[in-house]
Amino acid sequence: MRPEILFPIFAPVTSLKGVGPRIAKLIEGIAGPHIADLFWHLPSGLIDRRFAPRIADAPSGVIATITVDVVSHHPPPNRRLPYKITCEDETGRMSLVFFHARADYLNNILPEGETRVVSGKVERFNDEIQMAHPDHVGTPAERDKLQAVEPVYPLTQGLSLKVLSKAIGAALPLAPDLSEWLDPAFKKKHSWPAWRESLEILHSPETEDDLSPETPARCRLAYDELLANQLALALVRTHMRRQRGRSTTGTGVLRNKVLAALPWRLTDSQSRALDEITADMASDARMHRLLQGDVGSGKTVVALLSMLAAVEDGGQAVILAPTEILARQHLATIAPLAEAAGIRAEILTGREKGRNRDGILARLADGTTSIAVGTHALIQTGVEFDKLTMAVIDEQHRFGVHQRLLLAEKGAAVDILVMTATPIPRTLMLTAYGDMEVSKLSEKPAGRQPIDTRTIPLSRLSEVTAAVRRALETDARIYWVCPLVEESEKIDLSAAEDRAEQLRRQFGDRVMLVHGRMKGADKDKVMAAFAEGSARILVATTVIEVGVDVPEATIMVVEHAERFGLAQLHQLRGRIGRGDKPSTCLLLYGGGMTETARSRLKILRDSEDGFRIAEEDLRLRGAGELLGTRQSGLPEFRIADLTVHDGLLAAARDDAQLILNRNPGLRDERGEALRMLLYLFERDAAVRFIRSG
Repeated sequence: MRPEILFPIFAPVTSLKGVGPRIAKLIEGIAGPHIADLFWHLPSGLIDRRFAPRIADAPSGVIATITVDVVSHHPPPNRRLPYKITCEDETGRMSLVFFHARADYLNNILPEGETRVVSGKVERFNDEIQMAHPDHVGTPAERDKLQAVEPVYPLTQGLSLKVLSKAIGAALPLAPDLSEWLDPAFKKKHSWPAWRESLEILHSPETEDDLSPETPARCRLAYDELLANQLALALVRTHMRRQRGRSTTGTGVLRNKVLAALPWRLTDSQSRALDEITADMASDARMHRLLQGDVGSGKTVVALLSMLAAVEDGGQAVILAPTEILARQHLATIAPLAEAAGIRAEILTGREKGRNRDGILARLADGTTSIAVGTHALIQTGVEFDKLTMAVIDEQHRFGVHQRLLLAEKGAAVDILVMTATPIPRTLMLTAYGDMEVSKLSEKPAGRQPIDTRTIPLSRLSEVTAAVRRALETDARIYWVCPLVEESEKIDLSAAEDRAEQLRRQFGDRVMLVHGRMKGADKDKVMAAFAEGSARILVATTVIEVGVDVPEATIMVVEHAERFGLAQLHQLRGRIGRGDKPSTCLLLYGGGMTETARSRLKILRDSEDGFRIAEEDLRLRGAGELLGTRQSGLPEFRIADLTVHDGLLAAARDDAQLILNRNPGLRDERGEALRMLLYLFERDAAVRFIRSG
C-alpha cells in the first residue's frame, strides 16, 4: 500500500482547481494522470517579463511589461476585424489589439480611465506601437507578480501555457516534506539541495543556465530517479536469486551431436557465452541471464546448445519469439540440428489449428516434444508441458515482464535466458536489464562478409534501379524496404504497394511484396519464394527487420533512410551479408535532412559494430526514442538524461547494491525513507519484494 503522506500527490489532476476532464486528458497525454506527474514535467525555456520600459522606449519584437492608463475602447464594426484599446503613459500611446474578443470581458479587465499593467510582445505597425493579445493583464498592485521570469513548459495542441502553468503552480505546494533518503556525506559532497527544494528550484528558473541538466537541483532529482530504478532492479534480482532453482547439468551427448553437425566451429564469444549459461543452469539459483549479440552473431545456436543441456537432464525447453516470421526462422535453424541430435522440435503459433494443434499440445504435455518454438500462443492457457525447465525469450523488449512470468509459470523453477539482437548501450543495459547477468556475443561467425554501405540521394533513384538490374543478372536477391511515412500502417502500406507496382513494371513477376497486415500463410509463401529464388526482389515494410535469414540476399535498399532510427537501420542491414558473397546496403535519403539524420547515416556508413552504433544512437536521440521506449519495456526517465547523467547512474547502481548488502529489509530510518522513494517514483512492485523476503 502506498503511504498516506503520498495520497494527495497521487490524486488525479482533475482534483486541481481549473482542471476539468478535457484539460486533464491533455495533461495526461504529456505528463501523466497524477498530480505528482506534473512535478517531473520540467520547463524547457523561460520568458523574462522583468523588462519594464515606458511606451516610447519599448523596442519592437521584445517581451515587455508596461504600466498604462486605459484611454478608450474601439469595438470593430464586424467580428472579422480586430478590437482595439488605446492606452497611454507620459511618453506616448499604444494600441492593445484583440481578435475574436468579447467586449464585456475586455471592458471588465481593461476599464476606461483605470491604470493597468500589461505584459506581452511589443510590435510597431505603420508607426503605431501595438501589443496583440497581451499574455497578462493586471492591476498596479499585481505588478511584481507579473514582472517576473516565467517558465515555459512543453505543451500539446489544445493546452495553453497559461493553463498548464496554473496547474503546475497548484501542484507544487502539495509536495510533502519527506525524510532524506540520500547518504548525508554523498549529498554534501555534491552540494545538493533537499528533494522538495530541488523541485521548487527547477520550476522557477531565473536564467537560461538554470535550465541546464547539470544544475545541482536537476542532478539531485535525476539521482533520486536513477536510485529508485536501480534499487527496484536490485530487489527484483535478489528476489529472483532467492527463488528456489534447480541444478540442471547435461551430459553433453546431444550438444556434441549438434556441434558435429554444424558446418563451422563456434566463435570464442559463443563458447564463452555457452559456458556462462550452462554454469548458471548447473547452480541451485534460478538463471536469469541476457544474451546480447549483434545481428548475425549466432545467438540461436547458443540458445539451442543451452536448451539441449535441459533436454539431456530430462527436461523440456521453449523459445518464445515476438513474431511468427521470427518463430519460423528459429525453427528453420533449430529443426535440422535437433534432428541430428535425435530429438523432436515443434512450432506453436496462432496458425496451428484443429487436429494439428491438438497433436502438438499432446506431445508437449507427454514430453515427446523436447523443444517448442512459438509466439504468444505458447503462453496461453491450455498449453501444458511435461517438464519445462528452460525458457528462451527472444527480443525481450517486445514482451513485458508479465509475459516472462507467465512463461516461467508453465514449469517449476524455470531457468530464463533472454536474447536480443538490438545492441543496447551500456547505460541502458544498467537501467533496463540490471536484474540480469549478461553474456555478450561480439564476433560474427566465420565466413560472414563485410557490407559496403552507401548513402545516395533519392533523386538518383534511376541509377539505383539500373544497379538492381545488373545485380539480377548475377542471380542476386534484393530487399527493398519502403519508408515509414508516419505512424499509420495504412499509409506505409500504400507506399510499399506503389513501389512494388513500379518495380514490377520494370522487372516483372520477380518482384514480391511482404507487409505486416498479410495473413501468416501468405507471408510465409512470399518469404519461401524469396528464399528459394522464384522471387528475386522483396519489397517490404519493416516486418523483415528481425530474424529473416536468406543467405543469398546481397543487396538492401532502404528508401528515406533518414526516417529510420539507427538501431533499426542496423537491424535491416543485418539481413544481408549472411552468405559468402560481398553485400551492399544502399541508404536512399530525401531532401531537407536534419543534422541528426545526417550524423546517423554517416555512423552507419562508417561502422558495422552494433554496440558502437547503439551508443551513438543514444547520444543523438536520447534514451526515450532509442527503442521507442513506450513500446519497448525499457524504463522511461522523466528527469534523468542518460546522455548527461550516466555517471550518476553508475553511482546509483553502487549505492543500491551497498544499501541492500547492509540493510536487505530496508528496516531502519534511511530504509523507510528509501521505501518512500520507491513509492514516489512508482516502483511499488519492488516494495512487495522487500516484504516477501
